[in-house]
Amino acid sequence: MDNTPGPRAGRKEWTALGVLMLPLLLVSMDVSVLYFAIPSISEDLEPSATQQLWILDMYGFVLAGLLITMGALGDRIGRRRLVLVGAAVFGLASAAAAYAHSAELLIAVRALLGLGGAALMPSTLALVRNLFHDEKQRAKAVTLWTAVLTTGISLGPVVSGLLLEHFWWGSVFLINVPAMALLLALVPFLVPESSTGRPSTGRPSTGPAATEHPATEHPATGGRPRFDLLSSALSLGALLPVIYGVKEWARHGYAPVPALGIAVGLLFGVVFMRRQRRLEHPMIDLGLLGRRAFGGPVLANLLAMFATVGMAVFFSQYLQSVLGQSPLTAALWSLVPAAGVAVTAPTGAALAQRIDRAYVMGGGFALSACGFLLITQLQTDSPLWYTLLGGSVYAGGLVAAMTIANELALGAAPPERAGSAAAVLESGQELGGALGMAILGSVGAAVYSRDMADGVPAGVPHADAVRETLGGAAAVASELPGAVAETLLTAAREAFTHGMGIAAIGAAVAMSGAGLFSVVFLRGAGRAAAPVPGEPAAPDHRPASHEAAL
Repeated sequence: MDNTPGPRAGRKEWTALGVLMLPLLLVSMDVSVLYFAIPSISEDLEPSATQQLWILDMYGFVLAGLLITMGALGDRIGRRRLVLVGAAVFGLASAAAAYAHSAELLIAVRALLGLGGAALMPSTLALVRNLFHDEKQRAKAVTLWTAVLTTGISLGPVVSGLLLEHFWWGSVFLINVPAMALLLALVPFLVPESSTGRPSTGRPSTGPAATEHPATEHPATGGRPRFDLLSSALSLGALLPVIYGVKEWARHGYAPVPALGIAVGLLFGVVFMRRQRRLEHPMIDLGLLGRRAFGGPVLANLLAMFATVGMAVFFSQYLQSVLGQSPLTAALWSLVPAAGVAVTAPTGAALAQRIDRAYVMGGGFALSACGFLLITQLQTDSPLWYTLLGGSVYAGGLVAAMTIANELALGAAPPERAGSAAAVLESGQELGGALGMAILGSVGAAVYSRDMADGVPAGVPHADAVRETLGGAAAVASELPGAVAETLLTAAREAFTHGMGIAAIGAAVAMSGAGLFSVVFLRGAGRAAAPVPGEPAAPDHRPASHEAAL
């Protein structure tokens, strides 16, 4: 096996990485940047309850649904070109959103923001694969990429809160415009174009790695492979109904329409996968997905986001509604776990250079499970430092594991399929987040409702709202006399904290399973670095059945 390291990146490549992190930060922030702005938007635009939900959700739905399409498109037309297109769309949509004069217009431009974000996210990760051919340097670059992605989600509410103290709600969108303009100015000079004239087929290949070619030519056919519009439509039909159904299930419980959406999405998913097997140039390389070094990290990332997103709502609401923090103060305190990420992510990347990545991933997941177990011990009067300690431990372990998973999967993908590979990784993360919100959220809500069944003082109005959510209990308590209100709030806070603890047990179990999976199934999966463009791949002498075993 040829383990000769690839050419090392220099100052230009690291500067290019810094430029690419800017859109990634803003795209991830836009998922959560409206949390504080919604009251101001509601007062100004007067949306209906349904429109308000779509203002919040439209961006995430379009982003998730188009990731696979945009990853494949970047592989064909050029990832740098797609980054530039995505930045232009994202910047223009941000300006339009800032000055939207109706709820309908804001929903429409939020969809355009999702389109721009979907063009940017897989392309930035794919370009990391093409900028950094040296395995150690690529590991550091992927560590930074993962840290920026997770930090952006936490930073969104903080930036939103700070801006809304001084400006109107449109400012949360306008901050994107100068950043996208800077990206459009610098990327053509710093980031080389990368694409392929001929993506690998859905059948596993044991021959030499394909050589990347400029987006304008193909050595065999004289042109790019045809972009399959039907596969794009099928991927949308698979992802959007499933994510919609899961989120609606989490928000309102079981209902026929969300259940039907999930069933329709799964049906489209089956048709999509069958089509990929027949295509010469598939949108998703099923042969790659079946390899341990790629399919395993995709599943590990899904489980990591399951726990991350599933617990995020509990953590934020605990800081505000149980410990009594203001929204902005709670958002600022929620950044403290980033300190754990700053320590564990680089440490994990360094350890992965010395020992099998599977053990480092397993250790990261085990650490996150310990953090969730700390959360299970929270009470309504627990000190703030203990809460932040638990959050720091589980966040640090999760990001360390996700960093190794991203690096392992990206290294396993051929350079000419980097965009599609990044899109599959990110689609798995989106699906994992939706499942975490649905399952862990439902567990916490069920425990809360059960505990509050006998916890509502006699004569309290709107008892159903009190038993449904802590927010409902707080709203009812604000209209009650002091002693009755305090009794109700105490019972509701205790029930919520109990529900959060049970959900944390579920997250700890999931992380323990992810750690065990990593150690058992991924040992040795990342020992061989992916071939460098233009260099022949080392032959793989392992039986195909061993490589595909998951």
